[in-house]
Amino acid sequence: MTNASVPDLSLEHQLVSDLFAWPQSAADWDKYRLRDEQVEFYHEHGYLAGVRLLSDEQVEVLREQLAALFDPQHAGHEYWYEYHSNESPDPSQVLFHALGAWRIAPGFHDLLWNPAFVMAASQLLGGPVRFWHDQLFCKPARHGGVVAWHQDYSYWTRSQPMAHLTCWIGLDDSSIDNGCVHYVPKSHRWDLLPITGLAGDMDAIREVLNEQQWVQFQHPVAIELKKGECTFHHPLMVHGSFANRTERPRRAAVLNVVKDGVCSMSDEPLLAGVEPIGTGQPLAGQFFPLLFDDASKQ
Repeated sequence: MTNASVPDLSLEHQLVSDLFAWPQSAADWDKYRLRDEQVEFYHEHGYLAGVRLLSDEQVEVLREQLAALFDPQHAGHEYWYEYHSNESPDPSQVLFHALGAWRIAPGFHDLLWNPAFVMAASQLLGGPVRFWHDQLFCKPARHGGVVAWHQDYSYWTRSQPMAHLTCWIGLDDSSIDNGCVHYVPKSHRWDLLPITGLAGDMDAIREVLNEQQWVQFQHPVAIELKKGECTFHHPLMVHGSFANRTERPRRAAVLNVVKDGVCSMSDEPLLAGVEPIGTGQPLAGQFFPLLFDDASKQ
C-alpha cells in the first residue's frame, strides 16, 4: 500500500524545496555554463571531472535525507525502482545501491533541477535534457565494496538512440583509498561490451576485452573529488571503483539523463513499477520529465 503521508515526488516536475534557486534570466544561467574547453575535453576523453554542483550546506542537507533512506522500511520505501542494502555477493564488502530517491526525498528530487547540473548536461548532450533515472552508491567505512568495471549503456540498451549522460556527485570527499571512480580515458570510443556484473569482481572485464583494449585498460585515471563536486561521463565510458579501506564512508548520488527524443525500445516497463512506453515512443510523462530545454534558456 502507498503511505499517504509520503507523497510520490515524481508527480512534481519542478523544485519542491528551497535547496536550489531556478535562474530567472539568461545572465543568471550563464553563471553555470561550462567553458568551451571543458566541453571539448569531455568529447575527447569521454569524461569531465571536478565540476562543483553543491555547496557544503547543500551536501549536508542531502546527507541528512540519505541517512533515513538506509532503513529498508522507511516511509515511502514502496517508491523505489530498486533497493539493495548490499548488492555485493559478499556480506563483508557492502555496496548500498538504490534507484528512485528522487521520488521520496525532497533534496534528491530537487537535485534533478539543480541549475548547475542541467546547464552542464545540456551542453554535453547538445540539446534539451530529459531525466532517465537516479542512483545512490554508498560504501560504508572499512568494508565498502567495489563497483566492477562496466559501461552504463550496457544496462540501458532498452532506450535508443544512445544519447545518454551520467553525472556522479560526491557527498563525501572521494579518494583512491575510499573507493573513488576510475575511468579508462577514451574508452567511450569502444564498441558496447558484454555485461560482466556490477558488483564483486574487478577482474571479470578481462574476459571481454581485445588485446588493444587490454593495453589501454592498463592506464585508468582515478577521479578524486571534493564533496559537492561531480564527474560527468559518456554512456560507453569504462569505469569502476575499488573498495573503501578508510574510516569514513563514501557516499554518492548519480543522475542519469538523456537528450530529449530518446525512445523506448521495449514494450516492457523501462523501470520497475513504471507504466510501459511502447517501442519507438519517446521517453516522456511522470517518470521521465524534461529537466531543461536549452533552446529556451541559452
